[in-house]
Amino acid sequence: MTDSYRGVFGAIPYAIRNTDSWTMRLYGVLGAITAGLIATVVTLALVVWMGETAGVQSGTFLFSRSLYVLAGFAAVAPLLAPLLFVARRHRRDDPVKPGYDRMLAYAGFLFLGSLYLGMVISAPAGLRDPAESVVVSALYALPQPAGVVPPVVAAAVVFWVHYRYRLPGETDERASDPDAEPIDD
Repeated sequence: MTDSYRGVFGAIPYAIRNTDSWTMRLYGVLGAITAGLIATVVTLALVVWMGETAGVQSGTFLFSRSLYVLAGFAAVAPLLAPLLFVARRHRRDDPVKPGYDRMLAYAGFLFLGSLYLGMVISAPAGLRDPAESVVVSALYALPQPAGVVPPVVAAAVVFWVHYRYRLPGETDERASDPDAEPIDD
């Protein structure tokens, strides 16, 4: 545990360094960059919005700003969850089923794709390009509030994969056996 990390920013490189899965390493880089970009865009948009509404005295604007921050957190948290789960698992040497890191990376990529899908569904009418694709036309035909469904389902898949591939209750046995083989891919 001497190579431990400190907080979220240390957990990302820790997970990338300590995983044996190249899929997780690729997701670690792409997921961290995407989470950073989303956090930057949400922060800058919030600063602009606060500047535009600074003179208005109303509790509604304060409440909607808070919801905006929560929406940004809801987009970033499932992106970082696979990395945090993998870092924690390697730091604590928790027993997991074979393919734990790889399956969490796949779930993370699924969440990335669902964010894009949700943006396509919820795009305002003025920003929609005329599409010749049947799939894109079908997505545009869905009601805009349905854009929340793909990211919520994909976030649930991330957490389901974590619980499905871990082996609870065997931590004490593996910690006491120094000759135990790793269970990862």
